[in-house]
Amino acid sequence: MKLQRIGSAAAVLTVAALALTACGSDSPTAAATSGAASSGATAAAVSGTLTGSGASSQKSAMEAWKAGFEAENAGTMVQYSPDGSGAGRKAFLAGGAQFAGSDAYLKDEEIEASKSICGPDGAFNVPAYVSPIAVAFNLPGIETLNLDAPTIAKIFKLEITKWNDPAIAATNEGVTLPDTAITVVHRNDESGTTENFVDYLHTAAKDVWTYDVSGDWPKDLSSENAKGTSGVVATTTGTEGAITYADHSAVGKLGTVNVKVGSDFTKISPEAAAKGVEAATPVAGRSALDMSLDLKRDSTETGSYPIILVSYHVFCSSYKDQNTVDLVKAFGEYVLSDAGQKQAAESAGNAPLSTKMSETAIKSIEAIKVGS
Repeated sequence: MKLQRIGSAAAVLTVAALALTACGSDSPTAAATSGAASSGATAAAVSGTLTGSGASSQKSAMEAWKAGFEAENAGTMVQYSPDGSGAGRKAFLAGGAQFAGSDAYLKDEEIEASKSICGPDGAFNVPAYVSPIAVAFNLPGIETLNLDAPTIAKIFKLEITKWNDPAIAATNEGVTLPDTAITVVHRNDESGTTENFVDYLHTAAKDVWTYDVSGDWPKDLSSENAKGTSGVVATTTGTEGAITYADHSAVGKLGTVNVKVGSDFTKISPEAAAKGVEAATPVAGRSALDMSLDLKRDSTETGSYPIILVSYHVFCSSYKDQNTVDLVKAFGEYVLSDAGQKQAAESAGNAPLSTKMSETAIKSIEAIKVGS
């Protein structure tokens, strides 16, 4: 039933939709003004304050969604705290937020825990956008490097410590690599970006990366660290020789790695991320409303980029009063509307969802009801 409901994984994204990515203003307010009148997603009058917490990767997109939604609904306010995916899910499950933003879908035990605040049907995940995760570095004069999964894993495992290491040189013929120490910069907060990046290392370089998949960075890999996407990007930008992992939309002028897929190296891009998501499959055993996806990290398809994340919004299947239900529905549907997706793409540079996936997610949100 679930496979029929979500449709083929190839419909998750379309390259045509991705062409919108990073093509407009960086101002969420400007984006909201241009798209507010056309969304049609929040026709009913709503009012009140909606509180969310979670993924720092969603910060720019959330600013655009907040501006656009509030412009269409004068009596509303959206408050979002970009404290990281793990912190957001914890706040939501503790009843401290009405929705969560997360770069990893709720685990089975979190779904079970959510029943205490969301009623017997618990919480569910719907996609908000898709983004490739960049392996980003600071080496003046070098914009791109070709690296395979085992080499990336050895760098982040602190086994390769110099930029002119033979393993790096072997896949970068003609590039003058400096004898500069590598400084690994990782997230120090529980993060969906970390979980997705580690999942890639664990799957594509399993002989090297033997750590379990987790949103927390391995404790025995002591290196530079910072909180949130902006924190690791700022630290890497200020440290020559540093390397990190972060939402592609946030890395700024840092160099980025072309990742080996099959026999070729794939440049990071929304189009390549789209191909990476095409192989995704729905997570088994979830409710009819849930749209969680398992991503194939070890794809060998030329042109696909495997280090990707689907950033979700997590909602209750039921809330205690009609006003909250109306407010949550209105905002959730606005995010998934054509205008909302375009605003996020223009502001944050992420990949908008395909029309088919947005429509399916809206149907899930429409099913939210008043419950005990």
